This record gives sequence, structure tokens and C-alpha cells, in this order.
Amino acid sequence: MNTTTGQLLSRNVPVEPGKTALLLVDVQNFSARPDGGEYADQGLSPEQAYEKHKHFFDAVDHVAIPNIKALQAACRERGVEVLYTVIESLTQDGRDRSLDYKITGFNVPRGSWGAKVLDEVAPQGDEIVLPKSSSSVFISTNIHYLLGNLGVKYLIIVGFVTDQCISSAVRDACDLGYLVTVPVDACATYTAERHEQSLTHIKGYCRQVTTAALVEELKRASPSGGR
Repeated sequence: MNTTTGQLLSRNVPVEPGKTALLLVDVQNFSARPDGGEYADQGLSPEQAYEKHKHFFDAVDHVAIPNIKALQAACRERGVEVLYTVIESLTQDGRDRSLDYKITGFNVPRGSWGAKVLDEVAPQGDEIVLPKSSSSVFISTNIHYLLGNLGVKYLIIVGFVTDQCISSAVRDACDLGYLVTVPVDACATYTAERHEQSLTHIKGYCRQVTTAALVEELKRASPSGGR
């Protein structure tokens, strides 16, 4: 823990609802369902995709999605902005994609079913959805500008997958001056080992808590800076 001009600095501070946003990363049909395009593009049937990535889909369905729903409800109740980013090209043929996505073979055409947020956690009202074509939402969208306009200082990041797009977003958000919180049970990746290793690697960039603890924190928090 460091001190600057006499002020104590730490990542381990509670969020302030009026200065906080919840960001869902890649919680979408393309990659979070066995019948999604990411797996169809690999020649896998939904049954084969599930068997190959059973840990991931079980973690999505039985752990991460219920926890994300709980966080959405708590954030909406306290006036916390809820935002989404999804892998989605701005074109049908994906010519605008990053080189990395072209090499990987990811193309989620604009407006397609694959680009939609999962029904279980679908946006409500005018909640913002940002299409991205890079691992980090901070590279291929104007999210930093938007968060500044919204007065956001604290960023809660959830979604998929922990060791790729979540990790990228956490690191970039930290470097851009946000206080980042990662609910460890509202994220998932393809193996338990990868999930835990990723959490270890990004520990220096964020505060890590359970969903239950964060929901309770939001309920107790003062709505300072409220909308």
C-alpha cells in the first residue's frame, strides 16, 4: 500500500454506486452456448462442443450466469450503470476485425444471433451494448470515453473468458485509472486451472471478491455521486 500527498491508496476499497459501472464481457450466444458459432466454425455439433468444454459450459450455466444475474439486480436497484460488450463485427464479412480475430477465425456478423447477449442476462431499457473486435473492450470501442461521461470511477467486470477478454479488460481499465473489482465466481474459462491462474495473474490489477460479498456491499453502500 502506497501513500501519495498524505492520502492512503489501495485497490481494496468499497464501490460507490453512483460512480460505478457493471461491465458484462462476451456473455453472448456466439461463445457462451454449445450451439454458438465459435464451436460450429470448428465443425463441432452442440453435443460435441459441450463434451469438449463441459467444465466451461457447466460453470457458465450453474455458477457464472446466476451470479451475474444477482449482480445485475443489485446494480440496477442501486442505480449502477450496467453495460455490455460483445464480439461483433461492424460489417457482415468481418473486414473490420482485428488481425488477431482474423487469424483466430472469429467473425460475428453485425446484427447476428451470435452477437446477442444471452437471454438470461439480456439488457433492459437503454442499457448500453458495445460491439468489439478485439480482446480488450478498451481497444476497439469508445468505452473509456463513455465511462468518463457517465462519471464512472469504479468498474465491476464479469463474463468470459477469464484468461483472455476479462484479463485484457482488467489490465487496460487499471492502467486507465479505474478501480476494478472482479467477482471471481461471475467469470469462467475452459478449465478450473486456467481460471485460477488468470485470477492470480491479474490480482495486482484489481480487487477480487465473491458475488455474495459484492452484492452485500452494494446493498450497504451510500449512493454517493448518485444519478
